[in-house]
Amino acid sequence: MGRSVEVTDEWLKKILEQVQGLAYGVVQITVHDGQIVQIDRTERSRFDVPKSQVGGARRK
Repeated sequence: MGRSVEVTDEWLKKILEQVQGLAYGVVQITVHDGQIVQIDRTERSRFDVPKSQVGGARRK
């Protein structure tokens, strides 16, 4: 087994800040040698597209 990850209150606060307000996306936590070293947040924007515009070219 690997080392257990040390999660301090400071890291929990940082993780919570990244998750709050995220409707669609990913929060990725990078751990090296049992310690959190990085938090990445990727946010997605989703848009409603009318069905008439789906599928590319229009037919005549």
